[in-house]
This record gives sequence, C-alpha cells and structure tokens, in this order.
Amino acid sequence: MRASNHLIGLLNFLTFLLSIPILGGGIWLSSRANSTDCMRFLQWPLIVIGVAIMVISLAGFAGACYRNTFLMQLYLFCMFFVIAALIGFIIFAYAVTDKGSGRSVPNRAYRDYYLQDYSGWLEERVASNSYWGKISSCIRDSKTCKKMAVTVNGIAETESMFYLRKLNPIQSGCCKPPTDCGYTYVNETYWTPGGGLVGTNNDCSLWSNDQDQLCYSCSSCKAGVLASLRHSWRKVSVINIIILILLLISYVIGCAAYRNNKRIDNDEPYGEARMTKAQPSRLQF
Repeated sequence: MRASNHLIGLLNFLTFLLSIPILGGGIWLSSRANSTDCMRFLQWPLIVIGVAIMVISLAGFAGACYRNTFLMQLYLFCMFFVIAALIGFIIFAYAVTDKGSGRSVPNRAYRDYYLQDYSGWLEERVASNSYWGKISSCIRDSKTCKKMAVTVNGIAETESMFYLRKLNPIQSGCCKPPTDCGYTYVNETYWTPGGGLVGTNNDCSLWSNDQDQLCYSCSSCKAGVLASLRHSWRKVSVINIIILILLLISYVIGCAAYRNNKRIDNDEPYGEARMTKAQPSRLQF
C-alpha cells in the first residue's frame, strides 16, 4: 500500500471538487424554493452535507499528503457519518417522491395533476392548510402564472396553440382549471364555463378568474407542487448517488492509507506482519 497515501490524496482532492455539485444542488433547490417549488426547508440538508464533504475532504487530503495520523483518524471518523447521512438523504428523497406523476390528457401536450395520485409524508406536509398558505402565497408572489402569457407577432396565442404547450407542473396545476372541468379557453389564465355542467372534480368550483386566486386553492395546484418537487429531487439524487460511490471508494482506500501510516509509525517493514504465530517444526524424512 505504498501508493495508497498518494491515491487517497488524489481521491480526496477529486471528492472536494465533486462536493461542489452537491453544494450547487442545494443552492439550486434554494433558488427554486424562492421562485418555483416554494419549499424552503428541503435544500438545507444538502447544503450541510456538501459543506461537510468539502471540509472533510481537505482534512483527508492533508492527512494523506503529510502522513498525519490524527487527521486521517478524524477524516475516517467524520466521513463515516457523512456517508451515512448522504445514504439516508438519498433513501429519504426517493421514499417521499416514490409515488405520483401527471396524467396524460387527450389532445393536450401538457399533463393534469391530481392530489390523490400522491401520498406519504411530503404530500401530507404540502397539503396541510397551515403550510399550504405559505406555499400558495410564494407561488402567487413569484408571478409564475402571469409569466405564462405568450404573444405571436403581438397577438395573444390561440386555444389550439395553448393546447400544444408543454406546461410545467405548477403552471398546469395552479394557473388553469383541470381539463375535466370543461372550461373554455379565453387566455392562459382566464377560462369560462363550457356549455354543459362543470365537472365533478372539486377543483372545478374552486377555480377563479381573479388573477390573485386562480387555482391556488385547488388540489391540482398542490399536486403540481409535489410533481415539481419530485422532478427536482430526482435530478439532484442522481448526482448524489455518483458522489456517494466516489466517497465509498475514497473511504475504503482511506482505511488502507491509515493502516499504512500506522505501519510506518511503528517502523514495520513493508509486507511484514507485526506478529507471527510460532509454528511447531515438522520432522522431515
């Protein structure tokens, strides 16, 4: 294991560089929390893990390069808990975003979203009245629905053009009524009841053409937020899994480097065990 110190130093430098995407993922989730998803607590575990990996990688790098046994011990001790925390975060992220996706709508490029397609801790948190008030206010303040307006040569888009748009989950769930309500398109955020009865979906009666209300109280809006969160978390989790694999490799080689440092500190020749068990001699004939 003579090369293990150099290898662990290289891997820790690489891990330090790769901790930047983890930190960047947390900052990206934070930016979406302020403008799109409006869930402001989800990014902090990722930011903390990213900073921890960055600091611990520097300790491991210094310990390997300067053959500092204490720093290597500190590195191995802390990295164990960071790896455990990252594994826990990845499992948690996949568990709470396991269910739910948009439903295809005939003759529409966008999807409709229904709260009953989701379940679990995240759905309960988003759907709770106390928490939803903050989320809906955030979405309203972000002017997501107002930004949907599109003009072509100064003319507002037509109904057929709108139906060909690929709306994101929050635009589809919060800025228009559900398709099964049978409303007639006037513009992106203004719809009138059709010729027949309004659908049985409870969201149909909650829709309002008031630009400060729209479908912010609808279950479809809550489902849209959940779908947006699911998409964001899954993208970040892919990066986290790659980082986790590299951390595990670095940790295994770090254990070998630590043993190598201990051997050198004890003045043990390379390849020689500290103790050898005496074996009884055998008679040779």
